[in-house]
Amino acid sequence: MKQLTQASPPRAADLENPLYYLENMETVLGWVLTHHRDLLTAEESIQLDRFFHLSPAARALLTRMVMRTGDLFRVDKLSYPEIGVPEAEAISELVQGHWLDNSPLLSLDDLFRLFTLGDLRNGFARVLADLGQPKTVSKGRMRDLLAEAFSEPRLLTDWPGDGYGPVARVWGMDLFERIRLMFFGNLRQSWPDFVLVELGHQRYEEVAFEPESRAFQRREDVDNYLAMHQCRERLDQGMPANEVWPMVPDATDNPWLAGRRDRLLLELGRQAERQGERELALAAYTAVNHREARLKQLRLLERMKRFEEAWRLALSWQQKRDSAANEAEVQGMERIIKRLAVKVGAPVPEIPERPSLEEWTLSLPKPDSLSVEIAVRDHLTTEQAPVAYVENTLINGLFGLLCWQAIFDPVPGAFFHPFHVGPVDLTREDFVARRQALFDQCFGALDRGDYRERILQTWDTKEGIANPFVIWPALTRELLEVAMDCIPADHLTAIFKRLLGNIREHRSGFPDLIRFYPQAEAVDNRYEMVEVKGPGDRLQDHQVRWLEFFAEQGIPASVCYVRWQEDGAVDASGESG
Repeated sequence: MKQLTQASPPRAADLENPLYYLENMETVLGWVLTHHRDLLTAEESIQLDRFFHLSPAARALLTRMVMRTGDLFRVDKLSYPEIGVPEAEAISELVQGHWLDNSPLLSLDDLFRLFTLGDLRNGFARVLADLGQPKTVSKGRMRDLLAEAFSEPRLLTDWPGDGYGPVARVWGMDLFERIRLMFFGNLRQSWPDFVLVELGHQRYEEVAFEPESRAFQRREDVDNYLAMHQCRERLDQGMPANEVWPMVPDATDNPWLAGRRDRLLLELGRQAERQGERELALAAYTAVNHREARLKQLRLLERMKRFEEAWRLALSWQQKRDSAANEAEVQGMERIIKRLAVKVGAPVPEIPERPSLEEWTLSLPKPDSLSVEIAVRDHLTTEQAPVAYVENTLINGLFGLLCWQAIFDPVPGAFFHPFHVGPVDLTREDFVARRQALFDQCFGALDRGDYRERILQTWDTKEGIANPFVIWPALTRELLEVAMDCIPADHLTAIFKRLLGNIREHRSGFPDLIRFYPQAEAVDNRYEMVEVKGPGDRLQDHQVRWLEFFAEQGIPASVCYVRWQEDGAVDASGESG
């Protein structure tokens, strides 16, 4: 019998072990039984305990079946030599232990999924002949012809023909789905994401996992998630939005689940719009506490010609807008308000002018193999002014190292198991609010000036541990040190605050290069960020927004447009202007 122990943190199995997938499955089940047993029924808890009483071969075969799609299997197609015994022996143990049903009822669709066209033609030969169909009938055509006469499920032995191999059904697949949800925190990740993927190549931050930090506090929370998942599946399968709407669970007091419900309603609203159900779409958007829903609601009111209502809402939202508002939302709101002002006869509000960007051109010989960014880096680099190709890695890395403790704070719903690269609520709108005190401490270090020691100490103690902001291979301690020598703390503060305003969008779009001037007397002139654009390339919207922000804040940044010189001559100035 496998013994469950919790003396040490769970680890991913070594791929050298042929049964590594079983080790990983046992880790998942052991974790859930240790941390979520109170969310299981007594029967479910007993059933999972019984898993560990099976022989290793039976546990391994059951794991293989659970990892596959569906709950029905052709027994003669199960071949896993690494379990060490004949598959029939392990199957017999699983049947006796009530893990497998070796006489399941099969629908026509089940039969067609399990068996080949040749099997089906032989089995239904007499039926097809009676219907006047040729032996070469296609699988799809055969299924359509048989659907009415064979509409009820039946045992395999009761289907026409006798050439089918034995079939078994795994009992309790819904329990394994529930386990998967409680471990991963979602149903998007499949069993192979953990069971078949080697996780040992990464080191993970050890996060304290206490009962109060769980996203699921009650069994009803798990049921709620599963119901929402079923709604989303039905939408994806084409069920009309007005049929799914009554199935959506009521609002919940669980903030993490409330965010999931918002995303479900947002998708339901989109599909209702496409299906011409405008009132339903409006009701869905109105029920959503999400930035994206605001613009969708206003645009829909515009299309419905309810201009006065849209105008009042738009002005109300604009007045309540906070400084961390999504720039894309702000731009969209400004455009809508401008259109609505004309419709309701109100003065058109003035739109603030956008700052101009610093742009310059550099002519270079076209390199044989280097990227345009590397070519510009190599051209601009001097001993007095080194240039590094950093793109999104440097600023994100400095932020991730400074705010490590805040990022890995085990607030409810942030971590589900020990193998997270980062918190699962990282891109939620309330990510910062739930950790405000810790982020205040981080920015306090910038204000006091001891952020440098904090960042370097984190580098020394956490090097190599997965962090969603830190790309270790792209950074060196020396790069961090020169960056902190040259980038003023108030610039980092401004950049980090904008980054936190919308992590999903603002983690990218940083300029490609950074040029350092360590010997410059003026503190604000010791660096410059440079976005490189090769011939035919143009700035993307999120890059423009970062560059405009830099201009507003007085942070040195420019755009270098590169053109290739056919004669090999070089414009060696490399100066912005």
